[in-house]
Amino acid sequence: MSRYLSVYLPTLADPSAGSPETRAQNLERVADWCRRFTPLAASDAPDGVVLDIAGAAHLFGGEAATLALVESKLARHGARAALADTPEAAWALARFGPQSAPARILPAGDAKALARAMDRLPVAALRIAPDAALALSQTGLKQIGDIALRPRAPITARFGAQVFARYDAMMGAVRSAISPRFEAPAYVAERRFADSVTAREHIDATILALAQDLSDMLTRHHEGARKLAAILFRVDGAVRRVDCATSRPQRDPKAIARLFREKLDAVQASDALDAGYGFDLIRLAVMEAEGLQARQDGLGLQASDLADDSGAGFARAKKADALADFLDRMSARFGAHRVLRFVAHDTHIPELASGVQPAVRPAPNAEPVPVEGARPLRLFARPELIEAIADVPDGPPMKFRWRRIMHEVAAIEGPERIAPEWWKQEAASLTRDYFRVEDTHGRRFWLFREGLYGREAQRPRWYVQGFFG
Repeated sequence: MSRYLSVYLPTLADPSAGSPETRAQNLERVADWCRRFTPLAASDAPDGVVLDIAGAAHLFGGEAATLALVESKLARHGARAALADTPEAAWALARFGPQSAPARILPAGDAKALARAMDRLPVAALRIAPDAALALSQTGLKQIGDIALRPRAPITARFGAQVFARYDAMMGAVRSAISPRFEAPAYVAERRFADSVTAREHIDATILALAQDLSDMLTRHHEGARKLAAILFRVDGAVRRVDCATSRPQRDPKAIARLFREKLDAVQASDALDAGYGFDLIRLAVMEAEGLQARQDGLGLQASDLADDSGAGFARAKKADALADFLDRMSARFGAHRVLRFVAHDTHIPELASGVQPAVRPAPNAEPVPVEGARPLRLFARPELIEAIADVPDGPPMKFRWRRIMHEVAAIEGPERIAPEWWKQEAASLTRDYFRVEDTHGRRFWLFREGLYGREAQRPRWYVQGFFG
């Protein structure tokens, strides 16, 4: 069952507090600070934050203590918080509820207490349009309880369906959810410190300990981490987030800690870490996980034993693991967008048959499409248009002009026909006939004619797509 803590920050709605952009940025900073209580924290523009603290309040001494702590830490914003089973009820209590903080905490699962608390609030607490709230008040329906006692059809016909839609959400008849600023992690472990930490070695040691906790969770669920995030909360409210990705599911705590050491070295070198007065909370989270079954890496074999056939599988596994660890470390150090791998795509179109992607991303399940005949090792990013002269319209070229230079054809091989992939919406619409061409100077090109003469095009066009070294 969810428990929603809504925090009202009146200073952030005050136009004198700055431009709308500045106030929005301040609200995002407050929402990030609130993530120390739960990963499920969302900004509630323009003047609030909402948190789902179910299962987390006991870490701060209970719900009443958590509410008091939030209000005291955000007192400079005039914070006023409330706790209820629905985000709508918590929002209403935070803004229109009683002055006493304990009275703004509704007991969990008590529908009658929720109804009693909501009935006494003004209709504006439904968070409906101001003109609708004013119209309801002018007809004598000043409190939410007044609406609850009336038939729905007349009110809906006069004031719209929004009134009872908001009321049902407030009372939990319709389930609603919040949208956290960051996605909820699959697994999370954290450490809180009575005295803030600033030393890098303490941060590294904490991440290693948290990685061990995550490893135990992942092992129980037969999974490995593909994306991880280390979130460091500074005592002054600033939040630092460091993300890492792995090229394969990973749950080795030492390997995870090594990745973050590489990443933190790069972040610290750019002064982006900036511990300030220190961190009082460090959280390590698995943002994406994949299935990973336990694997026996060896039977006590020595390196010399791996040379024979019985150890070939272990040797290949160790080499694959070593390569994956290397790719992960390089991606963490230099950035995933700088460490790339070639991947095959399931297509016959030459320029689309391969590509590059970050090495830490899973490779697509596609095998290279088998081809007949030689292909250039490298192709142009886009085929280049040429002028070609052939004896017959659908025959091979006898000479062609490319980049203002005329080439006389001495030898030719082909055609190799590639039909369009009609089952794909983005597929090319014309058939291609490919030729391997050698000119009188020994230079070899890969040309194609686009379009079948008389059927797909009246004047097929010629292109050069690459050349052989």
